[in-house]
Amino acid sequence: MEFEKLTKERQSIRSYAEKSVPAELIEKVLRTAQAAPSWKNSQTARCYVVTSGKYAEIRHEILPEGNAKKAKNAVLIITTFVKDTAGFTDGNPDNDGGNFWGAYDLGLHDALLVLAAKDNGLDTLIMGLRNADKIREILEIPENEQIMSVIALGYRDENPPARPRKPLEEVIVYK
Repeated sequence: MEFEKLTKERQSIRSYAEKSVPAELIEKVLRTAQAAPSWKNSQTARCYVVTSGKYAEIRHEILPEGNAKKAKNAVLIITTFVKDTAGFTDGNPDNDGGNFWGAYDLGLHDALLVLAAKDNGLDTLIMGLRNADKIREILEIPENEQIMSVIALGYRDENPPARPRKPLEEVIVYK
């Protein structure tokens, strides 16, 4: 798909069809996301994919009721980054950004993830409202990883109108 068209067609979808996503397709999307640039190629992004097993527990225990409902029928991908790595040398921050660089790199990763999903006929919803302590406990995520988001991934069951974007003049400054 042409990149500009892809970015315009990607939307946050809040209703998913009862259709499972093949493991090969999930891996294809995640392989694309893994190509994201990162600080000194540190590649600190991590993904925990929940498709079965703990799916019901994860959906209902870690997400507020509204998000749990929106994520029904979707694969859940929990994204984290390894702390104190991107933006650090020998355990010391390289600049005032510190662990913000890990979050920055994960943002690049997640952006590629949602675009790769769309390019492969899937849709996504990034959810920041979640219970990180429960996620860590249920999925046994190490303490050195910062839990950031839960991304629903699946086949859309709705066609919402495109949401407006701010005029470019409001978000850029030329000097």
